[in-house]
Amino acid sequence: MTNFATYTLPQWLQSHHLDGMQRGIEKEGLRMQPDGFLAQTPHPSSLGSKLTHPYITTDYSESLLELITAPKTSTVDTLTMLRELHILVAQALDKNNELMWPLSMPCMLASQDENIPLADYGTSNIGKLKTLYRNGLGVRYGRRMQTIAGLHYNLSFADELFIAWQQHESSQAELATTESLADFKNHKYLALIRNFKRLSSLVLYLTGASPAVCPCFLTGRQHDLALLNKTTYYKPYATSLRMGKLGYTNSVQDQLDIRYNTLPEYIKGLRAAIDTPFAQFSQLGLENDAGEPIQINDHILQIENEYYSPIRPKQIAQTNEAPSDALERRGIAYVEFRAIDLDPYSDIGIRLSTACFLEVLALYCLLTDSPELLPDEDALLAENLERVVNSGREPNLSILTKQGEVNFEQWMLSHLENMLPLATLLDARNKNNHYRTALTLMLGRATHTESTLSAQILADTERLGSTWKLGHQLAEQHHQSLMAQTLSPNTQAKYEVLAEKSWMQQEELEQADAPDFQTFLQAYR
Repeated sequence: MTNFATYTLPQWLQSHHLDGMQRGIEKEGLRMQPDGFLAQTPHPSSLGSKLTHPYITTDYSESLLELITAPKTSTVDTLTMLRELHILVAQALDKNNELMWPLSMPCMLASQDENIPLADYGTSNIGKLKTLYRNGLGVRYGRRMQTIAGLHYNLSFADELFIAWQQHESSQAELATTESLADFKNHKYLALIRNFKRLSSLVLYLTGASPAVCPCFLTGRQHDLALLNKTTYYKPYATSLRMGKLGYTNSVQDQLDIRYNTLPEYIKGLRAAIDTPFAQFSQLGLENDAGEPIQINDHILQIENEYYSPIRPKQIAQTNEAPSDALERRGIAYVEFRAIDLDPYSDIGIRLSTACFLEVLALYCLLTDSPELLPDEDALLAENLERVVNSGREPNLSILTKQGEVNFEQWMLSHLENMLPLATLLDARNKNNHYRTALTLMLGRATHTESTLSAQILADTERLGSTWKLGHQLAEQHHQSLMAQTLSPNTQAKYEVLAEKSWMQQEELEQADAPDFQTFLQAYR
């Protein structure tokens, strides 16, 4: 990926090739009590079964909500559905006098890990397995790490784009290509993923919103954060502590050599991690003293979802199908951007400008030259990520490239300016100016560090006296804002029917003839 070259649009690319782009959002958020501590109540039953509801579930903890939109053909429609889900959640939480915590990093956790309740998915074998997986994560890494919330942005491009691209490449080649469309798409989506990894420092600087943490999150952890005040630890130039060593990373996985150069290579790396026992996890044992299972297995990964990567290739898995099997059989259907912090100033955790920027970035990563990503470059990118996580807003920060050190701000500006033709193309197709507006905003953040989310959060934290006060104030504001919004009677009824149906589906799973859990688990292992 060239750093400072001027980007021109490919000749074959027409604005109509962008039709059929689909996007969806998965957004997490902790439920909290009025005093700010993590909610200890069960997931609100009015929201349906978290095991079977297609749009409202929980992630790690019973208190960690996860809201999932259906795939949509426009950014505005996606955010509209995310808002509908937030309104439903606000209505349910209002009855319990609870709020949704707006920041990625948790606050007011009790000193005991056991006070972070695991998500309970009922008595079916698949439900028990989901809870066991979460117990395993807690045993391995501690439950605190699992209370971090983030946002995943899922994106796919229409076949028409890939068909036009493949025809163009065939016409340029001396020999006719025999590559299937599915293989061509895999090849291009992996190129996008490699380039996203190359540009993830840019994403953390522009969208990072976790420069500070509450002391309770650091209980029993070694760290080098400074005290901002009595109740907040921070780094003066940090952007996204969530994405650094304190957050969703772990040293066990640092050694995994999972590559994104070909799909078979990626799948092989992932499966090796699932099939390889790890001494530290073996020492924890598979059962407790009472003979109850405490983790699915003692391997590097219990299941594929345990692999923490800033971006993943995805295919929709069918019932009882592993994600890697789905990828192997049907190829990459979409990519999942996972490096995005919650925007605490938005009542739904993300603004239109961020969503539009991510789509411009995705298109840029897809269409730009993307050589193979090998371990030596990966090591440079990991170093850059740590620099930007901890010191992204530091004046004259430099990052590493294969050509040597470069000024971080200049590097960001060169890439953002290169994205302008793509933003213009997206606006032309969507008959609006959302994409250019988003890019202009990001260019402003690149040159004015005080306009970044991380800088705003630190300024407000200092003004109010603590991260907790900022989070609590924003949580109350967002709750009131969402409670003042209403769904149409039809929409409200549709979600009520979905909730009822999800409870019936959970009951069917629990009533079905099935082996006892020990037998089921043994077969699964």
